[in-house]
Amino acid sequence: MASSLNRFRQIPTFGVDTIRRFSNNVSAMKKLAARDFEDMLQCCIPAFEGLLPDHEANERLVTLLYHTAEWHALAKLRMHTEQTLSSLERSTAEFGRLLRQFRDFTAEKYVTYETPRELEARQRHAAATAASSAQPRAPITRRRMVLNLNTYKFHALGDYAAQIRRFGTTDGYSTQIVSVYVLYLSRVNF
Repeated sequence: MASSLNRFRQIPTFGVDTIRRFSNNVSAMKKLAARDFEDMLQCCIPAFEGLLPDHEANERLVTLLYHTAEWHALAKLRMHTEQTLSSLERSTAEFGRLLRQFRDFTAEKYVTYETPRELEARQRHAAATAASSAQPRAPITRRRMVLNLNTYKFHALGDYAAQIRRFGTTDGYSTQIVSVYVLYLSRVNF
């Protein structure tokens, strides 16, 4: 895993603000903005390629990452036609199939745990809770993490195309536009 994090650091910047330089440890980045997640998504295939020792699992991972980027690109188009929305619907179905396939055949093979930062946060919370109670505290160990597709975020993916038809493109209600405008105003001393 450490090698993939180092690979992110080796990816060069692109444009003024298209792809920004990654930190030394991408998994420890705090307070990420949407653009940070987008940069990671656009650069993750070369960073994760060869990460898993099993060739078939590695192919599944790279394919899933590619379809994730494809789905994201279709979902954030600023202008849609019926054809692009149909492409988004097909991409959503394929993305869901690949996610379930990854969960069933790849994620089950690998035991994953929470990051050290997540463990430290749980330990701090437990210490604060224990300080207010008289009960002795059991030692806290790293929690096993599993891929859970039974969440609202995954469930709502199927509604994107219908919502774009109903309300318009997602750029109309993004906070990124506001952020850029605030930066512009600060530069012109408004």
